[in-house]
Amino acid sequence: MPVFYVYILHSESRDKYYVGSCDELATRLTDHNSGRSTYTRTGKPWQLKYHEVYDSRSVARRRELEIKKKKSRKYIEYLIESAD
Repeated sequence: MPVFYVYILHSESRDKYYVGSCDELATRLTDHNSGRSTYTRTGKPWQLKYHEVYDSRSVARRRELEIKKKKSRKYIEYLIESAD
């Protein structure tokens, strides 16, 4: 059964968060830190702060967009803190 992730990365040097979705979380994190992703090319190293697991790419993508549409740093930090 496929597994899909919604994840939040943080760049300490830029003090920015990045929200994304993927099916291979470790590989995707490596992509972000190797400069293969345009937005995250600067700000390395990116650290994984939070993730959610879904059984469908479409549901994971919908959740990613839901988080992004809020445009809220407070909401992202709430998600991270609630997972601790």
